Amino acid sequence: MRLYRRRFIPRLLKGLVWGAMILSWYLILALFIDMPNEYKLRHSTDNLQNQYDKLSARYEELDEVLYNIEERDVNVFRKLFESNPYDLGAGDVRSQYLLHEELIDKDNNMLISRLTGDIHKVERTLNNFSRSYEELRYAIDSSLISKDNIPAIQPINNRQLTLLAAGKKPLINPFHRIEREHHGVDYLIPEGTPVFATADGVIEALANNNSSHGKAITIDHGNGYKTSYGHLSEIRVKAKNKVKRGDIIALSGNSGLSFAPHLHYEVIFKEMRVDPIHYFFMELTPEEYKRIKQIAISSMQSFD
Repeated sequence: MRLYRRRFIPRLLKGLVWGAMILSWYLILALFIDMPNEYKLRHSTDNLQNQYDKLSARYEELDEVLYNIEERDVNVFRKLFESNPYDLGAGDVRSQYLLHEELIDKDNNMLISRLTGDIHKVERTLNNFSRSYEELRYAIDSSLISKDNIPAIQPINNRQLTLLAAGKKPLINPFHRIEREHHGVDYLIPEGTPVFATADGVIEALANNNSSHGKAITIDHGNGYKTSYGHLSEIRVKAKNKVKRGDIIALSGNSGLSFAPHLHYEVIFKEMRVDPIHYFFMELTPEEYKRIKQIAISSMQSFD
């Protein structure tokens, strides 16, 4: 019996030690090392989180565009009509509800597939923009056109992009109350706001009492480019003067056939009026360019 006890007790202790070691290893593996199935489950939502982050960034960008449009409309309505504008979001309630209903029943794989497709579309669009930009830059660098003689900035200080009130497109004329082609862009600004030359050039023509554009300036930039600035209150240059991009050439006003104090700005290339929005590339980022395009598209009425 004593011999049995002598053999049993060491074996029992050894078994307890091995059991403790096995239990310790199991705890270490369970707490710090993921099994394949556990790893798969733990990281199954990583892709969803990445897609959500990208979608959130896109939402913030669109929200910023909407904010700028609302700010512009508040500015227009308060100055012209002394009232607050309509609620831009009211008409979107039903569409948001329908989108929510469409997505609520979709599983994660379907949502990921849809988000992936949308992201690929955005990437293709960005790639197309990049190629177009590189082609344009190469064309300018390889030609004889001086970059300083191409209109490339806004004619006023509009860093917040909230002052643009009308784009180049068919708009309601404030005097005739019918839709007519609007050949430039309108900035709703107080009288006396400095107006800049948007490229190097020579003052081609001055108008002190033009029936439609009031006091106005036309600058010849060479290479087929001209710009015009209308409804001014004060002209600070003379005919045949040479000007540099950024020079103050006038102060904005309300002269001529003008519905409210504003600046009417046009870009002419080879005798054809083109959209000035595409000629602000020197001072706008790609994101700001998209925002100002949205603002121009949303305009409904011109001011001249």
